[in-house]
Amino acid sequence: MPRDPLIGIVGKPSSGKSTTFVVAGLVPGAHEGRGLGNKFLDDLRHADALIHVVDVSGTTDAEGKATRGYDPLNDIEWLQDEIFRWIEGNLKERWGSIKRRHTATKSSTVDTLQGQFSGYGSTADLVARAISKLELPPLEQWTDEQLSMVVRAFTKEKFPTVLALNKMDHPDADKNVSKILKKHADTKAVLTSAISEVFIRKLAKQGYVQYEEGTEFLDTKEDLPDSNLKDLDDKLRQRVEDVRDLVLYRFGSTGVVQVLQAAADVLELVPVYPVKNIHNFGGAQVFRDCVLLRRGTTVGQAARKIMGDIPLAAIEGAGGVKIAEDDIIDVKKNDILCFKPGARN
Repeated sequence: MPRDPLIGIVGKPSSGKSTTFVVAGLVPGAHEGRGLGNKFLDDLRHADALIHVVDVSGTTDAEGKATRGYDPLNDIEWLQDEIFRWIEGNLKERWGSIKRRHTATKSSTVDTLQGQFSGYGSTADLVARAISKLELPPLEQWTDEQLSMVVRAFTKEKFPTVLALNKMDHPDADKNVSKILKKHADTKAVLTSAISEVFIRKLAKQGYVQYEEGTEFLDTKEDLPDSNLKDLDDKLRQRVEDVRDLVLYRFGSTGVVQVLQAAADVLELVPVYPVKNIHNFGGAQVFRDCVLLRRGTTVGQAARKIMGDIPLAAIEGAGGVKIAEDDIIDVKKNDILCFKPGARN
């Protein structure tokens, strides 16, 4: 995928655009200017969800330096704290004038906060959700503690996070994973081995293995003697066996695909597959087209998103069943759709 020097890795799906931001260089104290400072925190404004890659082997410290026995719980804590302090600092710097304007204009709490949080990519609905569970007095009476509560609630709502617990096959990983899952039970976490995924994909590209991404299925020439796969030398064969035993067979996958699925899940996105023939899902290009839509989207809304203003005679689901436009889309429910252009009878 091409790299945008200002953004990150830019995907090229059949329609639309997907971007993965690589926010490197973030260190404790970034909100005060340490490391690359607020530049990388500012990059987060464009993100819909965060994937925090945590080295659960304990062999990398908070500064990115090699070590042994480091507690990766620290990384999770300081990253969350940096984002919070960045937003809180920006808000508190102007809080006096914000309160005066709020009172003078008789604005609602949501409208006033949205005016301050819009630069982070928020919406009024998001702000309303963030403060809905907080018992707050009128905005002009908020204490510093209550303002901090609001910022924490907004940060959690605006930046839903998936923990990618990486290097899961390291000997020290188990104890660190257990601590993280216990401390952050309400945060979605996925065990990963990114280096294994890179290794396998490289071999697949070179023609040495056949790999079904997101699964434990990894075949070599020995497994598929009639295939066109290349023979592995002894060194590569041993590395493949190690990946199978330590990662794929033990955990079921490298976890990389599952992390992306988890990110879509925290955003409540449902993959919808528009097909030309609802009765035939065969062929190498099956389900090549995919559109991510918010959970709760109706079939009619999906049709307009995918087909635009083209008149439709009917919308069919799996098995050729006609679907009403007000039916709801969800995972494994109305997520395979065939749009029939034409005038309705």
